[in-house]
Amino acid sequence: MNDCCKNNTSQPSARISQGVSRRAVLTRISGALGGAAALAALPAYAKNLGKEKLKLAFCSQLLCVVPYEITRAAGFFADQGLEVQLVYSRGGSAALQALHSGGVEYAATSFDAALGAFANGAQIFRFADTGRLPLFALATGPAAASDITSIADLAGRTIGVAQLGNADHALALYLLKRAGVDVDSVQFATLGPNLYDALRIGQIDAGMVQEPGLTLLQEQGGGVLVNLMDLEDAQTYLGGPYAFMGVAARTADLDVRHEQMQRLGHALAQGLEYTKNADIDEVVQALPDELIAGGDTRVLTQALERYRQSLYPSQVTIDLAACERVLETQRLAGFAHTDVQLNELLNFSVMGS
Repeated sequence: MNDCCKNNTSQPSARISQGVSRRAVLTRISGALGGAAALAALPAYAKNLGKEKLKLAFCSQLLCVVPYEITRAAGFFADQGLEVQLVYSRGGSAALQALHSGGVEYAATSFDAALGAFANGAQIFRFADTGRLPLFALATGPAAASDITSIADLAGRTIGVAQLGNADHALALYLLKRAGVDVDSVQFATLGPNLYDALRIGQIDAGMVQEPGLTLLQEQGGGVLVNLMDLEDAQTYLGGPYAFMGVAARTADLDVRHEQMQRLGHALAQGLEYTKNADIDEVVQALPDELIAGGDTRVLTQALERYRQSLYPSQVTIDLAACERVLETQRLAGFAHTDVQLNELLNFSVMGS
C-alpha cells in the first residue's frame, strides 16, 4: 500500500497547546472570512450539548498535521460539539488500518494511501481535503549540486526514497519519465523518511526530501530540482494541485455519522483558514512540543511561512481534478490499483462539491 510518510512518533497526542489566545484566533478568523458575521456564525454546540468524543488517526508528517493541531488548539472542534483525540500513527497505512478495524472513527492520510487501501478492499471513503500538494522536493546534496542541475542529469544516478511503492517513489518515477530519463538506468535506494544525512554526506545523488530536511540541505549548499511543495512547481510539473492530506471514514458510517462528518469538516475549514492567515508565530505556538524536535522552531517557522499558502486549501471540499492527477501519476509510474473508480472512493455528499 502506498504511504505518504512514516512517523516521527507513534504516541497519541493528548496535549492542548499553550498560550493560544482564543480572542486572537477568532479575531483573525473574522478578518480572514470577512468581518464580525463570521464570528456570529460560529455554532454553540459546545455550550448546549455534551461534546461527542471521537478519534482521528493520521500519518504524523509534520506539515500534514499542522491544521489539525491548530483546529483543536483554537477550539474549532469544540465549537462544533466535538472532542477530538488526534492519534499519531506509524504512517498513513497504519492510520487507515486503524480506521478499517474500528479503532478510530476517522483517518487523515495522503490520497495515495487511501487509494491503496481502497484498492485492497478497505470499505472506506474520503470526504474532505486538508492538503493540496505532496510534501516532497527532488533535491541533491551539496557535493552533487553543481553536477546535477536538471532532472535529465539523474540518468544513471542513485535516488533516495522512503520506500518503494510509496508516494515519493511514484512521483520520482513520474518526474523521470516526464523528463525522458530511462528509469531502468536509475537506482532507487530505500532509506526511510530521513534522507537528509544520506544526501548531506553524498551517499546518494538525489532524493525525495521533506521538511525540515530540505531547508537544512539548502543551507548547506544542496540543490533543488523540483519542489512540489511550491504551487508554481506543482503547476509546471503536475499540472496543478495534487490531492494529498484528507479525511476518510468507514463506508458503513456514512448515514449514521453524516452530520458529525459535516461538523468535523466545518471545524477543519476554520482551522485551515487560521493556519493560512494567522501570525506565523501564533501558528507555531499552537503546536505540541512533541512535534518540534529539540524545541527548535526556527526551521519549522521558515517552512510554514514559505509553504502554507501553497500547501493548504481554503476549503475542505474535494478537488476531483487534484485526485485525478494522483491517479494519473500512479498510472504513469506503473503502479497497481490504478483501475480504482474515483466516484466509489470519493464522497461529495458530506461537504459538497
